[in-house]
Amino acid sequence: MNNNTSDEVLGRFDAIVIGTGISGGWAAKELCENGLKTLVLERGRMVRHVIDYPTMNMENWDFEHRDKLSAEELKRQEKQSRTGYTTAKEFKHWFVDDIEHPYTETKRFDWMRGYHVGGRSITWGRHSYRLSEMDFAANKKDGHGVDWPIRYNDLAPWYDKVEQYIGVSGKNLGLEQLPDGKLTEPMEFNCVEADLVNRVAENMDGRVITHGRIAHITGDKIYEGRGKCQFRDRCMRGCPFGGYFSSNASTLPAATRSGNMTLRPNSIAYEIVYDEKTKLASGVKVIDTLTKEKLFFEAKIIFCCASTIASASILMQSKSDRFPNGLGNDSGELGHNIMDHTMSIGASAIVNEHEDKYYKGRKPGGFYIPRFRNLDEKSRHKDYIRGYGYQGSASRMNWRSAVAELSFGKELKESLVKPGKWRVGMSAFGECLPYHENKITLNYDKLDAWGLPTIDFDVEFKDNEKAMQKDMMEEAVAMLEAAGYDEVTGYFNENDSFPGIGIHEMGTARMGRDPKTSVLNEYNQIHTVQNVYVTDGACMTSSGCQNPSLTYMALTARAANHAAREFLKEKKSTN
Repeated sequence: MNNNTSDEVLGRFDAIVIGTGISGGWAAKELCENGLKTLVLERGRMVRHVIDYPTMNMENWDFEHRDKLSAEELKRQEKQSRTGYTTAKEFKHWFVDDIEHPYTETKRFDWMRGYHVGGRSITWGRHSYRLSEMDFAANKKDGHGVDWPIRYNDLAPWYDKVEQYIGVSGKNLGLEQLPDGKLTEPMEFNCVEADLVNRVAENMDGRVITHGRIAHITGDKIYEGRGKCQFRDRCMRGCPFGGYFSSNASTLPAATRSGNMTLRPNSIAYEIVYDEKTKLASGVKVIDTLTKEKLFFEAKIIFCCASTIASASILMQSKSDRFPNGLGNDSGELGHNIMDHTMSIGASAIVNEHEDKYYKGRKPGGFYIPRFRNLDEKSRHKDYIRGYGYQGSASRMNWRSAVAELSFGKELKESLVKPGKWRVGMSAFGECLPYHENKITLNYDKLDAWGLPTIDFDVEFKDNEKAMQKDMMEEAVAMLEAAGYDEVTGYFNENDSFPGIGIHEMGTARMGRDPKTSVLNEYNQIHTVQNVYVTDGACMTSSGCQNPSLTYMALTARAANHAAREFLKEKKSTN
């Protein structure tokens, strides 16, 4: 306990997990189910499944001011509102107060955060796609970043495990760039989505559009403590049915059932303590947000799952004589190589057909268009490497399109109860390359309310992403035009597309084969402090163009089982 001179040891555990989101929940579940007494730390407030979802059953008319923030509310969530949707009143309680939790920007970065038990697992988009073999090999092939220390086959059984546990609906296609999974029945296309699938396939050289693979329960399989998706499409409010996967509805209850979890909210982990004698971490320093007391907890194993930026910050603050630049930072890569998917690009169109058809319910997912660029020589694009995919949906416009000043009486009433025209749209997610110069630094001149350094971002999209953005919009327009739809409109505004807006930030403590160029090894252990694991987005070596949360969960399950095996092996040998 060399570096812990004044803080009292409040508890000794087999393992400590920092964070309760997508990754932290899985780490807690796997460690606890393997028999390890585990302390789970969350810097934010307690959120209990069902009980603490305040807007879950509210109707749109229950919100004041048409769900818009007041000027005072907007001032307190100015950065959190940059997405255009996260701080509507139905969701705003899931996102932080920017004044209480400030950060600075050398270059603009839209950092969306939620500090509470469950983290962003309550508000994530739920799209769940595997990275492919070509994604794991991409860095080595084209020379950007460093080589992943694993390949697809290393992670495939863990993808299987996660998908079967959380419930992912969708359809297998046998595509190399979109590996098949353990999927439940897909959510049906509506008539326009089905029409688009066929028209694009016929007119664009067999280009594939498939069902979005989303972590919503469909089919007849029973998931403990959870019910099927009810097609309410109020997911970001918190689902009282547990129809979609969240830590609160799934992994944390599983960890609780084991009898091995101690959950401690309102606990900011700010330093992982390094023991010079054992050359291992001895525990975690914590600030209680309610009392501001500084506490210390010991453990044999530590999982850092606080989220990409927060995990890097904790490691960077964890300084010692051995690691003056942050725990495990011999390579100098800690805090660097930040990636996020480039988005806010796509197209929409009006469909002047199918006006005799409608749909029931509010389906929470639409269609997905897997990557089709730079898969082979035929699909190679001369201006950029890697690729992108699209997510989209079709729906009928409604009474909101009525303009009161232009319609009165009987005609107005009739127009309000009839659905409008069909509209279809798609939005792209493009891969960002790992650049060393895209980084965060700790700002010790601007401390937060607990006396800790704040974050400064210096991150930007570069030439490869910008060339890709142009193609992303052009191809979205081309597909809707090929389908024969009307009023096709592409959209891309550089002022709306900054890193962070995709909420897929990753890469600050990357995995790699060489300790000289990476922070973590093939099991997500810090190369030089092997009882510390980092399994959230910080560990990512490249970004792919797929939503990354499924990969975080698979990596976490794999790493936690590795940690448990090593722990139990050592325990057995010393008995």
